[in-house]
Amino acid sequence: MNTVSAQPEFSSFSPSLLAADAIANYWLQQVTIRLRREICWRWQQQSGGTAAATTGLPALNDPLVASLDLTRYWQEKNQFFHTDPTAQYLTDRLLIAPPQLDVPPIQGCFGWVVATLRLDEIATFALALGLISVFDRAAGSVIAVCLNDAHATQPTLALAQLLWESPGQVLSIADLSHPLWRYGLLQPANANQAGVDWYSPLVVPPVVANSLLFPNADPPQTLALLAAESQSLSQRANLVALRLQTRATDRLQLVPLRIPNGATAREVIQGIAQVTQRSVVELQSHAALLENPAYLKSLVTFCWLQNLDLFIPVDTLSCQSCDIQRRHADLLPLQSMPIVIFLEIRERNELTQLPKRLLLSIVEIPLLSYEDRVEYWQQCLDATALDLDAFSAPIESLRQREIAECARRFRYEKETIRSISEALKSASQTSSNPTLLAACRAELDLDLGELAQEVTPRFTANSLVLPPKQQTLFQEIYQAMQALTEVHYGWGTARVWNESGISVLFAGPPGTGKTMAAEVLASRLDLPMYRIDLSQVVNKYIGETEKNLKRLFDLADVSDTILFFDEADALFGKRTEVKDAHDRYANLEISYLLERMERFKGLAILATNRKKDLDEAFLRRLRYILDFPMP
Repeated sequence: MNTVSAQPEFSSFSPSLLAADAIANYWLQQVTIRLRREICWRWQQQSGGTAAATTGLPALNDPLVASLDLTRYWQEKNQFFHTDPTAQYLTDRLLIAPPQLDVPPIQGCFGWVVATLRLDEIATFALALGLISVFDRAAGSVIAVCLNDAHATQPTLALAQLLWESPGQVLSIADLSHPLWRYGLLQPANANQAGVDWYSPLVVPPVVANSLLFPNADPPQTLALLAAESQSLSQRANLVALRLQTRATDRLQLVPLRIPNGATAREVIQGIAQVTQRSVVELQSHAALLENPAYLKSLVTFCWLQNLDLFIPVDTLSCQSCDIQRRHADLLPLQSMPIVIFLEIRERNELTQLPKRLLLSIVEIPLLSYEDRVEYWQQCLDATALDLDAFSAPIESLRQREIAECARRFRYEKETIRSISEALKSASQTSSNPTLLAACRAELDLDLGELAQEVTPRFTANSLVLPPKQQTLFQEIYQAMQALTEVHYGWGTARVWNESGISVLFAGPPGTGKTMAAEVLASRLDLPMYRIDLSQVVNKYIGETEKNLKRLFDLADVSDTILFFDEADALFGKRTEVKDAHDRYANLEISYLLERMERFKGLAILATNRKKDLDEAFLRRLRYILDFPMP
């Protein structure tokens, strides 16, 4: 088709508006020439004149008349293109051959896409047509005139058919399986439609357009580069990294990373990137942008263009599993793009809508151990190392004692520890110098939602009056909580007891001071206290009560917390003889609760005025049972 070779004089309507890619400039020029030539024909059709004799753009016609006149003026239009001086000049410019490049095109640019996807001329023209409205602000009004619609400022397949010499070829682009749509270079106005109609806009997302035209430009602010670092990987993570080295290059691959509350998979991903020698970018949390699925798709396309892998933290999506599933499903239309997406998840059911052939093995991300937290606190605070093997010996340094206590009481991860340490270092340079415990407590922000309400203690130790026996037992509960760090890590019981906290039962008639005693403990131990709302926890649907309890305990395990279960017999009642499915599932709820209570790391206080209704197996698991007599 193209036989003449020359350097393009322009690539768009706006002067000096050039892309960094020579192939893109050539095809943008092809689009601009055809639009200019169509405008010349409109002038000729309406007034018998050309641009030299006319001011302003041609007026819009009745759409029906314009459609009926297409056949009537077809011969005349083709003749006009070769006889009118302006139109003939533009037609001659269409014969310019594409530039011959001495070096391969840069990854992600327009020319690279054409070569990689082996786009034919009509597909390349359609892509350039979609780019012109994003790249050149002056193109919108010209497009509107050519489409005979003042509001249609974006190109469509109808416009491509109007401008292209072989209109029938345009139909091949209307299929959503075409590479232009499949790779996200063009996005349909409606993601659920089966095809693209003639008047659907050919939309090139701005993020994608910037890469096609300026491949060396900075990435969007929603993506942050993760530096590859040598990390100690688990066996599963190392196997996943080795698989990614020889991954399939014809489809999307998803690496789920299951994280506990408060943890992050960032370091594991950096270690995998070190093995695969691929760059990874992290999706930053911009909730308003991520509400639009098309934007997320455009970022995936950008990563493919720039040869990047993408990391999607769980916090950038919704905390509700149903929303996360919907967001993950938004990635399915782009599953043909050969990039790797690292997905942080909290539960396996978040992956139910994703095809198994796209998923690699789930990598489990463990929480920091107590020893790891101590070591990282010392590193961040530049503190003297604490010899954990000699923990039972007196700890002379106040900072060491604080670190030992905070590392057990607050199960924070590295990012939180680092931010607290930086804040403490900044505060030490001013008159205000909070203690480490105070800083950790200030960072705590438990969101138990509707499952519990935070309680502000109203009473002090002097407010609670108990008989000597009960007072002694109450004091033992307080001292046991105070000594948890030494008992677990000085005596070595943490491994046997799984770092568990203490569970106690306050039993007695109403008005005997059970709630008051719980608030006194919260005040003396300086721990946050939450009253559990049993109406929200207990659910009539099978399995929902266990889910609520799991969410409650998992969130509360971030730090030492007091969970106060009032009227505990509603949850911890005796297991009954199984007579039907309801009895069976009710017993399962109690069994799960017993097992989860044993692993709770804080202080669980259960209050009841019906002690005899509690399950005996549960009573055996309690550390202390305090009976409150009538005053």
